[in-house]
Amino acid sequence: MSKAERTSTNASALAAELHALSGKLKRKLREQASAGDLTPSQASVLRHLHEDGPATVTALARMAGIRSQSMGATISGLEALGLIKGAPDPKDGRQTILSLTPACRELIRTGRAARHDWLMRAIQTKLSAEEQAQLAFAMHLLNRLVDDPSNGE
Repeated sequence: MSKAERTSTNASALAAELHALSGKLKRKLREQASAGDLTPSQASVLRHLHEDGPATVTALARMAGIRSQSMGATISGLEALGLIKGAPDPKDGRQTILSLTPACRELIRTGRAARHDWLMRAIQTKLSAEEQAQLAFAMHLLNRLVDDPSNGE
């Protein structure tokens, strides 16, 4: 096997391992601060409203790739849980603008804090100072993978 083939094989193995590890880390973080029994579509709506701001049912349905009527059930469930609220659209009174409630914002804030605290404690208790330095360097490398404009995006 040539050096180029070994390098390609190593890169492929690293990519597979990193992909699997990122999924495990994501699941572990999700376990630390669950938002209760939200469905994936409900969690997606909350994430969208949190990151992109208020939106209509139509916009949320378009984002999810479903019909507005189907999004209605998701919205109703979130309203019943007190996580979102609707207000008339000032530009079009027939539309309702949905946004997160203060209770939902607090749930998001405490969830993030719980995930951060778990990860910080895991790093402190499971990794030596030298390993923490290695992790910091690995983070630098991972950031280069996703931030480098020459990576083909």
